Amino acid sequence: MTKKSWLISWVGKADHDCAEGARGNDLGPVASAIKAHATFDKIYLLTNYEFARTEAYCAWLEKTTGCVETDLFGVELSSPTNYAEIYEQVSRELKALRLPNDDIELTFHLSPGTPAMTAIWIILAKTRFPAKLIQTSKESGLEAVDFFFDLANEYLPEFLQRSSERIERLSSVIPTAPEFSKLVHRSPVMREQIQLAQKIAAHEVPVLILGETGTGKELFAEAIHAASNRTGKSFIAVNCGAMPKDLANSELFGHKKGAFTGADSVRPGHFREAEGGTLFLDEIGDLPLDSQVRLLRALQQREITPLGESKPVKVNVRVIAATHRDLAKDVAEGRFREDLFHRLAVGILNLPPLRERDGDLDLLIEHLLGQINRDADEKPEAQHKELSQQARNLLVTHNWPGNIRELYHTLLRAAIWSSSATIEAADIQRSLLDIRRNDEGLLDRALGKGFDLQALLDEISRDYIGRALQKSGHKKKRAAELLGFSNYQTLSNWAGRLGVGLDEKD
Repeated sequence: MTKKSWLISWVGKADHDCAEGARGNDLGPVASAIKAHATFDKIYLLTNYEFARTEAYCAWLEKTTGCVETDLFGVELSSPTNYAEIYEQVSRELKALRLPNDDIELTFHLSPGTPAMTAIWIILAKTRFPAKLIQTSKESGLEAVDFFFDLANEYLPEFLQRSSERIERLSSVIPTAPEFSKLVHRSPVMREQIQLAQKIAAHEVPVLILGETGTGKELFAEAIHAASNRTGKSFIAVNCGAMPKDLANSELFGHKKGAFTGADSVRPGHFREAEGGTLFLDEIGDLPLDSQVRLLRALQQREITPLGESKPVKVNVRVIAATHRDLAKDVAEGRFREDLFHRLAVGILNLPPLRERDGDLDLLIEHLLGQINRDADEKPEAQHKELSQQARNLLVTHNWPGNIRELYHTLLRAAIWSSSATIEAADIQRSLLDIRRNDEGLLDRALGKGFDLQALLDEISRDYIGRALQKSGHKKKRAAELLGFSNYQTLSNWAGRLGVGLDEKD
């Protein structure tokens, strides 16, 4: 027996406007979906607008699309952003239609209505009323929508019983702008930084992006540029750590011919190359101090002076800087100018490491493996790769000190090295890089099988004893003082237990 196909949707403001001629020839979300699909056996529409107005819309819809007769249900809401009320009212209407029904294939349309209405469709489709999800837009037309998760039934009461204050806060969340769509996430900590970045994008202020290596700082910078008034202008990315220190001023601010030995021609510099657009200075903490002085002037005065020139040049450039370093510590220790730090940190973002992004790892594994498979589509020798459950478990328990960059390259290596279409746990194990760091990550080691607390403490002790010996010139008495030991015999006892040599130098 063939299933009947039903479309159920809210009627939104855009739908009414289109029917009333306020949007030219635009059909609006509901009519666009019907035109594109054209095979719905029944169409049920919900409205919280004046019933007569939506009745007129239904007449226009049937005439415009030639669709079957629509059934309209009026829904009274105290607020179109009240999650609990929307859930209760929509559930009642669906149960009145004797749903769910094994003979009926449901489709919910996400586009019309408020974000709260969209959220309730998703919850219902994944729990009490299994349904397909669709959305429509001018850019992409009709699209199927899917998610890599299922909502537990027991979660719904907790969700709907949240305080009115919490619900109000959720309803005011800024929708993610399309410019930030490359930032794959579902975790609250990542969502918060994206929302801050969207706000920052609208203001002509410098931005400082902090975060560990591989957390996506350049992707954030690109998204901020694309969402700003400078979109369409140049986006120049410069790695300050990769520039020779003696050429940093020339690279950034340019030089005239003959300004120094080897300056055989005029160089405009990255600031003038980015004119009207955005200059992204990655690893800003590695910029030499004299270049920091010039950068501060560029930010304050909006002008630069190329090497060999005496007259400054006006520039119109937005600066976005990023670093994995602890800039506050660098300021305290004199490696980074405090005035420049405050000038850059007008708009500041702190990107969380992957280990703190609850719920994002599985999503990123799917996204990145999909990207690897798409990149391999045109290579005849390549296979479409999938992960075994054991391989996925191994990925989930890894600590990812290199964050998303490390995750991507681990998956890429595993895809290349695996001999079959399924990536096994052994392929992942072979693809993981064992990067031991003395000064970072010690407090973030993954707990579980193989974890050895004493070995970790011994590793820390060896590192500090080695540093004290180096700083003291291998003088045992001085090294003991640096470590807080009462005498060098205590140092000798520790060193003997840990296998650290104490050959004292003259």
